[in-house]
Order: sequence, then structure tokens, then C-alpha cells
Amino acid sequence: MGYLPIESYGVIGDLHTTALVGINGSVDWLCLPRFDSPSIFGALLDKEKGGCFRIAATSSNAATRQLYVPETNVLLTRFLEPAGVGEIYDCMPVEVDKPGRKAAVHDLVRVVHGVRGTVEFELSCRPAFDYARVGHTVSMVPDGCVFTAEGPRTMRVTLLASVPLHTDNGAAFARFTVSEGQWAAFVFQHVEQGLPDPTLLPIDEIRRSIQDTIDFWQRWVARCTYRGRWREMVQRSALTLKLLTYAPTGAIVAAPTTSLPEVVGGVRNWDYRYTWIRDASFTVYALLRIGFVEEAARFIDWLTTSCQIMEDGAPLQAMYGIDGRAELTESVLEHLEGYRGSGPVRIGNGAYCQLQLDIYGELLDSVYLYDKYGEPISYEVWQRLVRILDWLTDNWHRADEGLWEVRGGRQCFVFSKMMCWVAFDRALRMATKRGLPAPHAAWRETQSKIYQEVMARGWNPELGTFVQYYGSDAVDAANLLMPLVKFISPTDPRMLATLEHTRRTLVSDSLVYRYAPCGAAPDGLPGTEGTFTICSFWWVEALTRAGRLREARLTFEKMLTYANHLGLYAEEIGSSGEALGNFPQAFTHLALISAAYKLDQALDRPRSLATELSASLLAPD
Repeated sequence: MGYLPIESYGVIGDLHTTALVGINGSVDWLCLPRFDSPSIFGALLDKEKGGCFRIAATSSNAATRQLYVPETNVLLTRFLEPAGVGEIYDCMPVEVDKPGRKAAVHDLVRVVHGVRGTVEFELSCRPAFDYARVGHTVSMVPDGCVFTAEGPRTMRVTLLASVPLHTDNGAAFARFTVSEGQWAAFVFQHVEQGLPDPTLLPIDEIRRSIQDTIDFWQRWVARCTYRGRWREMVQRSALTLKLLTYAPTGAIVAAPTTSLPEVVGGVRNWDYRYTWIRDASFTVYALLRIGFVEEAARFIDWLTTSCQIMEDGAPLQAMYGIDGRAELTESVLEHLEGYRGSGPVRIGNGAYCQLQLDIYGELLDSVYLYDKYGEPISYEVWQRLVRILDWLTDNWHRADEGLWEVRGGRQCFVFSKMMCWVAFDRALRMATKRGLPAPHAAWRETQSKIYQEVMARGWNPELGTFVQYYGSDAVDAANLLMPLVKFISPTDPRMLATLEHTRRTLVSDSLVYRYAPCGAAPDGLPGTEGTFTICSFWWVEALTRAGRLREARLTFEKMLTYANHLGLYAEEIGSSGEALGNFPQAFTHLALISAAYKLDQALDRPRSLATELSASLLAPD
């Protein structure tokens, strides 16, 4: 078997981990028991060594289709052939959705159903423990088989089946048929040490567990308050964000995968199974806007708990583990070839020890939003924020690695400075509104200094645009966020000029590059990359706020065509519309929600005839 396109996968999960299921019926990525645990199925990164769990029709003529059961994260993969139609329900039942509690059992449930005629299926299950670094044994049990990892870190998983299995060379196999109305059930299960070995439940009970999972997701998404033009896509984005949430802490991973390449054959491959502080304000804003106050509260709890003063005096890291751990040491798995030969395969992320000053703005903005639209923050949280701002007062002027985590040297990035301004702005707003103790005069002085410096040094008068870093000629799509964070009016002449310069240099139809590598800060890596999906949604929102609604709407509609068949987005989009980078990416789905909300709001607002004419798509450039 070769590699499927990245966009050919669906994702399921149990709020502790996720599995990627291909349109061919193969589970090619699963880490147990958590998002950041070693993979047990990793064919996504090495088709020969990585391991997979495939159930598929035996006929080479079978066509496939894939969809989610409506308003859920339960996946349905269908096989259609002249002799009949069969389908697979895939889900991971949610055992725990409460902070502070961990699930003891993780089930990957796969149920095959005969729709019409008769369809023959084959099953192969070949786990590869610890990123395929250790071997394993397999033994038969009454209801299936048990796979046991070798080595000091013993791990056991069980495959329970309603049809006979046989084993060979460390894998389990089966061949079976289903006719109309028949069912076959399979449960791949990880049980914590000390609990009894599982046994196969009757098929009716397994089917009930699928229905319970369907009910869970439909109840959850019913809380969504968005009723706008793009309800289905917004709900799918919300369901994806919930799926990427680690229930015991409320942390949301950037993506459930590692090392999917930004360009096939390239080396820009990173581990995204952690939580970035940068995502914070987007997460809280998006969740609050569409009614998920409880999820926003859980994320704020994780955020404020993780943001402790570090030993070196710097309060924040750019990212943390889903359990709040600070050390995310990066290493390379040399024995894996990478997706379609795109090595290296990395685990851990070395950017955790970078200086990224923008995260202070995102932290304070997220707390401000929750304090305003959720619940007032506690005095203890406020004291922690004051200590962070004390540090920032003395350090905002420093060069850093910035939003894009460059590995070629620090610069004074405009976006970083702007977000430092946001940090003081939001803190002053909270202190004033709540009467919280704060050094108002000192914070206002620092805020003013930052603003004046950005306007003086971040603006290139020759080019007529805000630039990526002080003294550069390169533009950066991150500056599209200036009006979104209220640093500048969306119709300020400088912002409108920056929009126009961005359109000429970074925008290709609806697709947007994050920067032009030729003039940007060196990122320390060879090769190229695709367009960044999140930047396209930033572009939509910037156009919306500037009043260019027809252009914004058409761009947004075009971007919806780049989602996969299930409505999921990877980090990047290639020149032929293919998905690139880790998948699915939370940040992109957050930006989609924000853009959809703002565009809907603007389209519903009455507009003058003059505005309509000036915004015409057919007007000359």
C-alpha cells in the first residue's frame, strides 16, 4: 500500500487521543493513551514500518465514500460495488469529559454493516509500538487476540472481534462477508495496568455504544449558537476543536499529528501535538462567540495554571504539553522514512525554548475576553498576570523568534511588538473596568512607547506598508491581524495600503503565503512551503473589516472548496489544492469560525449604495 493524500483522512477521538481513518478504511495514525503518546499505528509516517489497522472490501472495483454521521465525530466509510454496499462505522466512545479525570479505557470501535447485497471484507491489524521502535508478541484469546509490546515499558492492547481471527508474523487477519442487515464488530482496546482483560460485548451493545457516541456529539454541538450562512462548516470546525481537546486539562492540541510535511520531500516537518499559548486568544474568542463558554473556561483554567514564572525569570514558554509540562525536547526518529519519504520525523518541539514575545498579547487578550464575556477572573490570576507584565515591561524591546518560530536568528518582529502593545492594552482595560490594583501610569507609558515605535520603525514609507521586522522590505500576513486586535483602524490609510501591498505580494487568488521567503527573516531551513490556510482566513476577515465584503465573501467561499470531503483543513495548501502539513489544524479552524462570524455580521448590516458600488468585484483595479 502506498500513501494516501493527507486530505483523504477523517479523524475520530475520545477527548484523550485521536485516530486518522483513511477513505480506504485504514487507521494509519493512533497514539495511545494520549495525543502525545508514542504511536501504535503510524503508517502515516512510514507505510512499511509504521503499522495500521485496515478493514476494506476485497473487491478492487469497490468505490469508496466517507462522511460523518451528521453533527458528530462518528465516521462512516462506505464501499460500493455491483454485488452490494457495505459500510464501516468508526468511533472512539467518550468515557470522560470532565477536568481532572482521565479515562482508564480507550476503545477504537469499528462496526461493519451490510447495506444491500453481499460484500466481502478483509481485516489486517499490525500494530507497531513506540513509533515502531520496539517489537511485540501476539497471542490468541477467546474473543480475539492480545498484542504485547516488548521491552521495559510493557503495553498491551487487545483486538476483540465477532468473526474468527488468525495471526501471522505479529499481525491479525480476517476475511468475512456481510449481507444486507448483517453486522460484524471489532474493538481495538487499550486498558490501563491493573484492570481486568476486556471481553467482547454482544453486537447489540457495541452498536449501542456507537449510538451513545452519536448522542454525545449531537448534544454537544447543539449548544452552538451560530445560525449564520455557513452553519455546517462552523459546526464542523467546532466539532474538530472539541475533538482536539484533552479533557483532563482542557488543553487543545495544535494538531493530532507530527511531521506531516509542509512540502512533500522537504524537511519542514514538526510535532504539533502540544498546546501553543499563541492559540489562546483565538480559541477563547471563537468558543465564546459560538456559545461554548464551558470549553473556553476550561482552556482559560489550563492557560492560567500553565503560565507560571520560570526559573530563568521568563514567565512564559511558547507552548506546553497537554498536561502542562514545560520540557518538550525535540528528537528525530531516524528509522522512519516520513510521509512519502519526507524526513525527518520529529517528536518533541525545540521551539518551546524560543523567545516569542507575541504570546504575552495573546495570553492577556484571551483572559480579557473571558473576563468580559465569560466570568470575572480571580484575584490570584490577576496577580499572576501582573508579574508577567512586570517582566514584559523590562523585555518587550528584545528581538525574538516571532510568530513563525524562525530558526535563523532573532529579529524585532512587528507582530511581536504589536502583541506586546495588546498585552498592556488588555491589562489596562481589565484593571480600569474591575478596579484591580495596577501600575496604570507605568503601563500606559510602556503601551505608548510600543505603539509609537511600531508606527515609526515597523512602517516602510518607501513601500507604503507595514513590514515583517524593523528595517526589512518584506511583508508578513501576520500584520493582517492589526485591525483584528484593535491596534489600528481597519480603514486607516496605513492599513489599507498594507492590505494592497499584501494582495500584490502574498495573495494568489484566495490563497495567502505567510511571507515571501526572499526578503523575509531567514528561518534557518532549506526548501519552500505551501500557502498557509490560516492566513487566507485572516485575509477574509481583514477584507471584511475594511468594508470589501463582496471580495471577502467570494474569497471565503473559495476557501471552503479547499476543505477535504469532511470539512477538515491541514495547516497549508499546495499549488494543486492538496493538503500539506499537520492535519487537521486547530488554528485554521479557529480562524474559519472567526472569519465566518465577522463576515456574517457585516453582511447582515445595512449598506449604502455607494458602499456597494465601491465594493463591486467588477470594478477596475
